[in-house]
Amino acid sequence: ARGIIIGSGEASRLGELHSGAQLALAQGHSVEIDLPTARMLPGVKPGVNLPLTVRGHICGVVGLTGEPDVVRQFGELVQATAEMILEQAQLVSELQREKRYREEFVFQLVRPQGASRTDLEAWALRLRIDIRRPHAVIVVTPCDEGLLPAVALDELQHLQSQLMAQAPDLLSAVLSERELVLIESFSKKPDSANDEAYARQRLNLLDTTVRKLTTTPFVLSIGVSLPGIEAIMVSYSSACKTLQIGRRRQPQARPHSFYVMRLPVLMSGFGDCWQAEQLRRPLERLARIDRRGGLLFKTLDAWYANNGQPGATAKSLGIHRNTLDYRLGKIGEITRLNLQKTEDRMWLFIAMLIGEDEAPTPAPSRGRRGRSSPSQPPEA
Repeated sequence: ARGIIIGSGEASRLGELHSGAQLALAQGHSVEIDLPTARMLPGVKPGVNLPLTVRGHICGVVGLTGEPDVVRQFGELVQATAEMILEQAQLVSELQREKRYREEFVFQLVRPQGASRTDLEAWALRLRIDIRRPHAVIVVTPCDEGLLPAVALDELQHLQSQLMAQAPDLLSAVLSERELVLIESFSKKPDSANDEAYARQRLNLLDTTVRKLTTTPFVLSIGVSLPGIEAIMVSYSSACKTLQIGRRRQPQARPHSFYVMRLPVLMSGFGDCWQAEQLRRPLERLARIDRRGGLLFKTLDAWYANNGQPGATAKSLGIHRNTLDYRLGKIGEITRLNLQKTEDRMWLFIAMLIGEDEAPTPAPSRGRRGRSSPSQPPEA
């Protein structure tokens, strides 16, 4: 924009001032220089100099050397092409800047780092996002926890690009090598039944979309839907915990929803207080006889999974009803709880939920391409 030559067929001219270009910049229109005029201007050859205008602002000049009558029409063609390239470059730059702006907003929502509530509200207004509406966070991570970090990051970034191509207004951010976060807007009025149905609908639709966009298998988890700036962090936390519990309970499942496993998620993190220590005592007695994952624990898991129905429980375990009754009686004897009493059944169920935080996560699967050691701890 100052008339300095930045590209030329003659390398020796790079960095020099071009008098013809300076004239075109100063006058704001094309300047043609014939041979007599060129002799009076140092470092100038005959030709045409056409200003490059992008969105109403002159940002440079393109010049063609030769007799003006000969090169004029070619100069106009080059001018139009150059302006189109600059327009496209500026648009790409703006889109990238907008993407980074939206990503940083997501970062600040789920992991606040210094941005005030006022800043975030102004940020949301700038992005035309009604943060007063309920929003839920969806966490996406590779199914294979042994996938090398660099490979996992590439896959997540590719998936994010594919999703944004379909929905440019999508609020998303890659938080780590294994974690892509999406923020989904819900209805204006929170309603437990409607939120559960909408979460299931959106989660299934997203899972179908992800399967179509990539061959890499991903697991998805949606958190609780709540209104307000601070609620996004709560939703993110609930989505992460839902993912952790869902992968432990149903390692083969792809989408997991907070609304399907509300109680286990809400009870998670309760294990460090003295009340939890007291609640766990019956299970500790059971664990001394039957290790976690042993026959009695599996029977108890199946019994609760089938809502305490003896027939369904015995069928799921492939045992006789009398065998089930014997095992339940043995569990009651060891835990010193009466499983016929609602209070004792709830006590044992809550103790099992609390104990899930301490249960080991299933080992990651192993595959052929780019894998880390299966002993590497998984990232939640």
